[in-house]
Amino acid sequence: TIMVVDDSETIRAVVERTLSMTRLPIEEVLHAENGRQALEKLAHQWVDIVFTDINMPEIDGVKLVDTMNANPEMREIPVVIVSTEGSKTRIEELRRKGVKGYLHKPFTPEAIRDVILETLGGWDE
Repeated sequence: TIMVVDDSETIRAVVERTLSMTRLPIEEVLHAENGRQALEKLAHQWVDIVFTDINMPEIDGVKLVDTMNANPEMREIPVVIVSTEGSKTRIEELRRKGVKGYLHKPFTPEAIRDVILETLGGWDE
């Protein structure tokens, strides 16, 4: 199960469509408009990986990562940032916070597949 967190419904739909092109055995794709919604859903449902934007209203991607890291039940869930923001300083800062991957928008099915396989250490295909 994968969670996609982005304030743009269009981007969430594009990520989900792109995930379907990877041919990975994805059971379900959950959507959240911001970090607050993501945290509410994560409190009740385990996911294998979270894809999140950085810039969102209410709780942004960085605060989402910080909050997940502070929660023993969520800190082991890998997070991949999906953003147009790509400064090396920002990416290094996010990696220090435990972010496992970074996808620069726009991305290809191959790129999203590769980041999932890298992040989860392979997957039963």
